[in-house]
Amino acid sequence: MFKEFKVNAKDFDGPVLVTGASGCIGSWALSLLQEAGVPVFALDLQKDTRRPSLLMSESELHVVKWLVGDISDPSTILKAIEHSGATSIIHLAALQVPFCKDDPIAGAKVNVLGTINVFEAARKYNISRLAYASSIAAHGVFDAKTLATLYGAYKFCNEQTARVYMQDWQVPSVGMRPGVVYGVGRDQGMTSKTTVAILAAAAGKPYVIPFTGAVSWLHAGEVASAFIKAVSQPRDRAVVFDINGVASTVEESMAMLKSVAPNSRIRASGAPLPFPMELSDAPLRDFLGDYGSIPLDKGISETYAMFGSLLEKGLIKADKLD
Repeated sequence: MFKEFKVNAKDFDGPVLVTGASGCIGSWALSLLQEAGVPVFALDLQKDTRRPSLLMSESELHVVKWLVGDISDPSTILKAIEHSGATSIIHLAALQVPFCKDDPIAGAKVNVLGTINVFEAARKYNISRLAYASSIAAHGVFDAKTLATLYGAYKFCNEQTARVYMQDWQVPSVGMRPGVVYGVGRDQGMTSKTTVAILAAAAGKPYVIPFTGAVSWLHAGEVASAFIKAVSQPRDRAVVFDINGVASTVEESMAMLKSVAPNSRIRASGAPLPFPMELSDAPLRDFLGDYGSIPLDKGISETYAMFGSLLEKGLIKADKLD
């Protein structure tokens, strides 16, 4: 599936530092950068290669250099840049919706303070290639039809932080609000259940998606490619964009899954997700240029095939689906 998302090593003037590298999008970013021959450093709370190992061989993983530290500690990102010599930062480290609700203080430390630490480091080292993950949940701050969450509030704070860092200290950045991400490695968070359904189908197990109706399908490789494209050149302003992928419904997309897995036992039940699902990617594509895309039917079928291969090799298990 890497052929869908082209990365040109000549676009980079030094190593790329990826925070939150053991997460789903981070794993895809590591894979795409490593495949293209771009020097890449992974930063996370611990060296956790469970998700990256689903996309890369052991020898490919060995090329990626891992750094360990807590992003809420200012010294972590400073030491990471000093050690790596990174000239680009893709900042993905975050605690998601349920974790922020369960522990608001920890959520604020990671999502707000952690992001400020990244911007401070970019300021100190004059880094003009910085991309960070906001979220579709940020719409909950200013859209009454969208569920308000602490996670969304923290992400909106990050967007305003980025704006002020550009205004006061000329630190440019590209923020992106991913919609519902799917693909190998997406196994956590309230919107991960469409991916879990594909895994269940590949494992021959029944599964009930706990929501119905409108849903966006944003392939993990596509959003990772967009983040890489965002840091492929220096920027001169602070911008933020929605990145939605394909707007569909749970019912329509499960019909696509049924076409490649006729014996699957997947159904959906519950209220629609309380987030906007038909946002346009056009402004982001106009700004970045081509970062690749994948049709939904192809994305579902290839994800299904990848899960089947990983299950067969024993690299992933589907004994517990939630």
